[in-house]
Parts: sequence; C-alpha cells; structure tokens
Amino acid sequence: MSKEKYPLRRKLYGGTMHALMYFSVFVTCALVLAIIGYVLIKGLPNITWKLLSTKPSYLSNSIGILPDILNTIYIIIACLVVVLPLGVGAAIYLTEYAENKKLVGVIEYAAETLSGIPSVIYGLVGMLFFCQFLGFQTSLLAGALTLVIMNLPTVMRTTQESLKAVPQSYREGAFGLGAGKWRVIYTVVLPSCVDGIVTGCILAMGRILGESAALLFTAGFAHALNGFFDGLTSAGATLTVALYVYAKEEGEFEVAFAIAAILMVLTLLINLTAQFTGKFFKKRRDT
Repeated sequence: MSKEKYPLRRKLYGGTMHALMYFSVFVTCALVLAIIGYVLIKGLPNITWKLLSTKPSYLSNSIGILPDILNTIYIIIACLVVVLPLGVGAAIYLTEYAENKKLVGVIEYAAETLSGIPSVIYGLVGMLFFCQFLGFQTSLLAGALTLVIMNLPTVMRTTQESLKAVPQSYREGAFGLGAGKWRVIYTVVLPSCVDGIVTGCILAMGRILGESAALLFTAGFAHALNGFFDGLTSAGATLTVALYVYAKEEGEFEVAFAIAAILMVLTLLINLTAQFTGKFFKKRRDT
C-alpha cells in the first residue's frame, strides 16, 4: 500500500510543479505580448512622415519629433564614445593586469552596487556635479556624462565576464611562443571574447535609449533643432523625455503613443542586433 502511495505523491508533485511552470511562462509571455501589442496598435497609426521630419511649431500648432530623434542620436554617440574605452579598458586592467585581488573584489562590488542605484539618483548627482559644479548647465553633454556613469559598471562587468571566459590555455600558449602581455591580450584574448564585448555594448546602447529619469534633471526639455556640437552644449529632449512631456505635461497622448511605438521598435531591433552580433562573432571565432 505504502509502495503505491509514494510514487503517486511524486507524480502529483511533479505534475503540479510542471503546471505551475507552464502557467508562469504563459502569464509572462502574455503580459509581454499584451504590452507590445497595445503600444504598437495605439502608436503605429499615429506615426507620419510629417511627425518624423519636422520640429514643433507653436505658431502653426503642429508637432514634430525630429529634434528629439536627433538629440537621442547625439546623446547615444557622446555616451558611447566615452563609456566604451573606459569600460573595456577598466575590465582589461582588472582581469589581465591587476595583481591585488582584494582591490579587484572591492571594485567589482562597487560596480555591482552602482548598477543597482535608481536612475533618478544619478540624475540628481549629474545635475549637481555636471550642470552646476562644472558649469555645463542643462545640456545634452551633461546628460551624456551622467549616462556614462550609469552604464560604466554594466560595460565593465560584461567585458570582465567575457574576458574570464577565455581559456587560460590560450594565454599560456601565446606566452610560450614568446608574445608579450599586451600582444597576447590584443591578438588572442580580445578576439576570443569580442562577441560578449560587442553584445554588452549594444545592450548598453539600449539602456541609453530607454533612459529618462536621469535626463530630466540634466538634459532638459527643449525641442530645438541643432547640429551635433551645438546640440551637445544646448538643452534638448530625447525621445523618452519627449514621451513624458507630451503625455504628462501637454496631454498629447497620440504623439506619446507614437513615440512609445518608435522606442519599442528600436528596443526590439537593438536586442535582436545584440543576439545576431553575438552569434556572428561566436561562429566566426569557432571557424
């Protein structure tokens, strides 16, 4: 009797766990698809060429998001130009050169702590330091430097994990052939983990694209149409900030949903690009 009872309990327990897992997967996928579908259905019909190619004109009461698109591109370029050399360089030093493991552990712990700080706190610190103390005022440059601080731990930790995944035998073989430290890193280590580095950089670009709280304090709300260098030294709204302004301040929900749909599509494209880029470099490395 007891021998038949325990297998029955195990079957009931296993079936219940499987049912709960399937239910969790269904709920998660349903929520994601529902949000994506709702935003796209509400936003795509409102996307027009006039909206994408013009700037706002309060005299003619027309709305355009071309300045917001350009400001987003400017701030992404400025942030990546600074954060990629710093993040990758710091990861290479901590992984390949640093000999004090306690110091490395402290830096890694600090990076993990920084990555968990709410973005609104970064915005407050960026406003006080870059805008007021350094005198950059409210500008895209101040916003880009604030995003550099936000994304530096992510780029550094992603690069570190990619470097640690390279087998030690690769390094020892290159050293055995007489190569120097930097030559081993440049010709052996980095090509072996370039897929992880590039994937982390693309995902960091996605985080830059979707950030709004920090930019509200540092980059401002302006919808002015400027060139690259003039735009960096001027206040400007990115797409995420413009979404907040049109939805919260001006009540233009059609424009807000259009911007949300654009951001949704760009985020999906960035994630797909990260996946395909990682697979491409991994396949190229294996061959």
